[in-house]
Amino acid sequence: MNIAVMPGDGIGKEVTAEAVKVLQALAGSDAKFTEAPIGAAGVAAAGVPLPPATLELARKADAILFGAVGTPGDESGPRDKRPGLGLLTLRRELKLFANFRPAFLFPELVGASSLKPELVQGLDLIILRELNGDIYYGEPRGIRVGDSGRREGVNTMRYTEPEIERIAHVAFRTARARRRKLCSVDKANVLETMQLWRETVAAVGKQYPEVELTHLFVDAASMQLVRAPKQFDVIVAPNMFGDILSDAAAMLTGSIGMLPSASLGEGDKGLYEPVHGSAPDIAGKDIANPLAAILSAAMLMRHSFGREDAAKKIERAVAAVLATGYRTADIMQPGMKKVGCREMGAAVVAALAR
Repeated sequence: MNIAVMPGDGIGKEVTAEAVKVLQALAGSDAKFTEAPIGAAGVAAAGVPLPPATLELARKADAILFGAVGTPGDESGPRDKRPGLGLLTLRRELKLFANFRPAFLFPELVGASSLKPELVQGLDLIILRELNGDIYYGEPRGIRVGDSGRREGVNTMRYTEPEIERIAHVAFRTARARRRKLCSVDKANVLETMQLWRETVAAVGKQYPEVELTHLFVDAASMQLVRAPKQFDVIVAPNMFGDILSDAAAMLTGSIGMLPSASLGEGDKGLYEPVHGSAPDIAGKDIANPLAAILSAAMLMRHSFGREDAAKKIERAVAAVLATGYRTADIMQPGMKKVGCREMGAAVVAALAR
């Protein structure tokens, strides 16, 4: 197992370190880890958010374990130096177009969710986010001086039919293997790009008659996600809407620190990362929640190496640690034991040995 480790910035370094320890405890000498800078760390090391050596390592690796990128004020700097560009470029270069974001509520965290227990008990859904298109990559883009002599910002929402078809097929196959319910999210009432999205998803759906397909506008989907989340099984969404919806879904699970993700393409290679950001305000304080990173490591074993047994072992270890009452600050509940990032990671490693 040749695993590229890209901790990135902020708490990415802390949580990734704990995920690596879990994989080391599980895989032993079968796993080789090679670390490389990305994001602000990439700029510091090589002057760009995605150094050529980091991209080359990613191409050669069997899987990538990613942390987070971003530093305070990075949105105001030159675009080619912004940390987030490193991740966007990496996804595009490796053609990782399908981002799986499972929102699963551990029973022990029912009280940590922002919703009433009866609304989230048994929550188990997947948000499938298209990752290579939409407004994040569309051209033209930029800030320019318009005809009025004043500055204007331009971003382009763009999808081709083949791009929509490939994510739709992944969505239908995923739903077919679960509860056979797929909800496609768009804004087809006002955006032509989203009209094409809806028409294309519906056309692909004819090849999967066993899957129930529904459509929701993104504003309605966001409301339903917090009012009645258990109605959903698989949600497929374009890049920007999927980003927003999955962050909202994370709060259903108790904290954004509990949401892992897997970015996959046409092969076995994948990029695995917690959904949370770099959280520079708490970086270096040993209070970050490493569980999303550790659960991302479980997804790495499942999707890149076909080790379902190992993935389930990690997930059971996380559940066991939560059952003992260990909680980081973001999921703290009355009567529980507050622990730091390293102590939580060590507890998961210890649980793996039992």
